[in-house]
Amino acid sequence: MSTTATDGSATDGTSADVLIVGGGPAGLSAAVALSRSLRRVVVVDAGHPRNAPADGAHNVLGREGVPPLELLAAGRREAEGYGARILDDRAVTARRSGDGFRVTLAAGGTVRARRLLLATGLTDELPGLPGVREHWGSGVLHCPYCHGWEVRGRRIAVLGTGPHATHQAQMFRQLSDDVTLLRHTMPAPDEETLAQLSARGIAIVDGPAARLLDDEEGALRAVLLQDGRELPADAVVVGPRFAARTDLYEQLGGSPTDHPLGSHVAADAQGRTEIDGVWAAGNTADLAAMVTVASAAGLMAGAALNADLIAEETAAAVRAAREG
Repeated sequence: MSTTATDGSATDGTSADVLIVGGGPAGLSAAVALSRSLRRVVVVDAGHPRNAPADGAHNVLGREGVPPLELLAAGRREAEGYGARILDDRAVTARRSGDGFRVTLAAGGTVRARRLLLATGLTDELPGLPGVREHWGSGVLHCPYCHGWEVRGRRIAVLGTGPHATHQAQMFRQLSDDVTLLRHTMPAPDEETLAQLSARGIAIVDGPAARLLDDEEGALRAVLLQDGRELPADAVVVGPRFAARTDLYEQLGGSPTDHPLGSHVAADAQGRTEIDGVWAAGNTADLAAMVTVASAAGLMAGAALNADLIAEETAAAVRAAREG
C-alpha cells in the first residue's frame, strides 16, 4: 500500500482487500476480524460518531457506561494493532473499478479495494422543536435501554409525533411512576390504547408543544405548550426518524429501503447487500442496533467478507492450476 499523508489522509494508490467506511463499533469490529485474518484493511472515518453527545455507552458487557469516544479510541488501537490502517477522512464518491471499487476522499486521496463495507451509521432526524437538539443525548432521549436507567424515577414527558409514542410511554413507565404522554402532533389514541395507558397511570396531555425550557443552570426543567401551559419534566422522550447514510450505496446503484422508523440499506444476516462486493453493518443496515449489536454485526460481516475473498482466491488458484 502507499504511504499516508501527514494530515492522516490517503495518497493516491492506496489499496486494500476491504475498505471499511465508518469507524464506529461495526466498522472497527470488522476491521479487527479481517486484520486478524491477515487481510489488508483500510478504515475511513470522518470522526462524527452518532453517540458522541452521550456520557456513556450502556449494555456493553465488561465496559458498562464507558464514554463512547473512549470505546472507539480503544477499538482503533486494537484494529491498528493487527495491521488495519485508519484514515481520518471522509469518503466522498464510490464507483466500480475493474474487479473492485475506487473511493475518493475529501482530502483528495483515493482508496482502491476488492470489497467495500459500509458502516456509515445513521442520522437522527429530530423533531423540530426548540431545545430538542440542544438537550439531545442528555435530557432528550429516545431509547429506554440506552438512557432509561439514568432517568429512573424522574418526571418523564413523551413527545407524541406518531403512534410509536404510546409504546415509548409504556417502556419508560417501567422506569418511572411519573410519565406523561404529550400528544403534540400525534393522532388521538384509540380506546384500547387509552385504556392501556390509563391502567398504567400514564397521563395524557393534549395540545402541541412550543419549546423546551431550561432552569438557571441550563438543565431541562419543562415543556412549554403553545397555549402557555408548562409541563414539568426532567427528561423528554422523542421519536426521531432514523436515516441511514446511503450516499455511497446510491452512487453504486443501490437504493435505500424504507422502514417504519426511517430508511436503511437492506442486507442479509451477514451484511451482504444486493450489490455484488458491497456489505453493510451496524446502523447502516439495522436502525435499531445498539453498540453491542452493531459490533456483533461488524464481526459477522468481517467474517463473511473474509470467506468471500477466500472463495474468490480459491477459484482463481484452481483456474491457474488447470491452465498451468
